[in-house]
Amino acid sequence: MLEPEEVSAMLRLKELGWGTRRIARELGISRNTVRGYIAAGGWTPYRQPVRRKRLDGEQVWLKERLSRHRGNADVIRQELAAEKGIIVSLRTIERAVRPYRRELAAEARATTRFETAPGKQLQIDFGERLVTIAKARIKSFLFVATLGYSRRLHVRAFRKALSRWLF
Repeated sequence: MLEPEEVSAMLRLKELGWGTRRIARELGISRNTVRGYIAAGGWTPYRQPVRRKRLDGEQVWLKERLSRHRGNADVIRQELAAEKGIIVSLRTIERAVRPYRRELAAEARATTRFETAPGKQLQIDFGERLVTIAKARIKSFLFVATLGYSRRLHVRAFRKALSRWLF
């Protein structure tokens, strides 16, 4: 690539009536280079050609799979081959999901887990579920207690609602 000053000198010589072969010989460059700059009308910065990539149009799919698999690019590569028939290297997938991986890391930093000291907190939840016992559908009421520090669970199922016993 030539400097802008060299290109402007080339254009001045062309205005003086010099041919491309003579300009190329005088400046010690290729005749095709002289032709290119004269056709462009001056110095132009280099533009990298736009190339089609194998993963073009798959950005939404890649982002969804990256969040589903918590950043595991190899699993995404395997699913891409199985579902869409696109076979690429692991490095290609890693480059394609790099911006989405940054978003995942930012989300992970933004959410911090609430930690409690041992024996300080217990979370209690109530729920109900239809279960099948001896081919009969029965409504079961659940009591779930979760320790805050160890996340240990205590679950009890009842046939009748607990609200009249607790309140």
